[in-house]
Amino acid sequence: MGRPATLLLALLLAACARPAGLVRLDGLTMGTTWSAQFAPQQDLDPRQVRAAIEAELDEVVAQMSTWRQDSDISRYNDAPAGSWHELPAAFAGVLAAALALAEASDGYYDPTVGPLVELWGFGASGPRSEPPAEDEIATARAQVGWQRLRFDPGGRLLQPGGVRLDLSSIAEGYAVDRMGQALERLGSHDYLVEIGGELRARGRRPDGTPWRVAIEHPDTGAAPSVVLVLQDQAIATSGDYRRHFEHDGRRYGHAIDPHTGWPVAHGLAAVTVVAPDCMHAGSLASALSVLGPRRGMDFALRHGIAARMLVRGEEGDLQVLETPAFSALPRLH
Repeated sequence: MGRPATLLLALLLAACARPAGLVRLDGLTMGTTWSAQFAPQQDLDPRQVRAAIEAELDEVVAQMSTWRQDSDISRYNDAPAGSWHELPAAFAGVLAAALALAEASDGYYDPTVGPLVELWGFGASGPRSEPPAEDEIATARAQVGWQRLRFDPGGRLLQPGGVRLDLSSIAEGYAVDRMGQALERLGSHDYLVEIGGELRARGRRPDGTPWRVAIEHPDTGAAPSVVLVLQDQAIATSGDYRRHFEHDGRRYGHAIDPHTGWPVAHGLAAVTVVAPDCMHAGSLASALSVLGPRRGMDFALRHGIAARMLVRGEEGDLQVLETPAFSALPRLH
């Protein structure tokens, strides 16, 4: 985290004018921003809400940020081969979800992709302006492979040697869910919370209207083409239009295929996923962005995922593909 491995969801909040009485809090986390909007309550002090949210975010960062050398994940990544590690409950739960998705996606989503993320300049070591050498890619690929992990039900994880976990694409959404859970523990069940544009909505706005989210067009700056009504759901987007570099006329995005060691080149500009919680919305968007239009659409259809894809054409136009589950979502016209 710091700068997440997944792209931040390119969203604008529809109907920007806030209804009377809506409370909004903002802050910084994971190299981006967070916000929370909720209905005021007589016994709910915004300072108490801020403290509760920041405590949740701090815990996720302390456990799962590869940008902090003293985090649990960094200590695991730097540990010697053959060492076992007792993972905190949150870390263990997120890793279990990541491994389940790795298996379901045939490894196109892989939480051990960290060495390739770093090599291509999308990690904590900083950006690069040209592709790495083939031998560097081969060396990094040899360290990648979710099947190498031994993770027992009690939350113990073996470091087999050279594994570098990167949970950014799932931990950010998980942190959004934790923000919402903090509000719910304080008695607030009508809210919209987000980190870097990945959102979770519950209930309604104070005026009784539903939460509305507009999906921005990548690159063009055109007016949002879809405005969704978000009801007890979460939404996240992954794409190549914000985190990338160009070299010799080719765009290299952050979505890296663990099977090849190279950024994907299938023309998928962005994937938006709506799911019951943000952890799954974010990780599924990342998985589909690596799978690409054909494999990704097949995967989404098989698993009933509400997904919308924007695919670049040869003339630079964007083709829109939606699964039936996404097309069925309520929207404003």
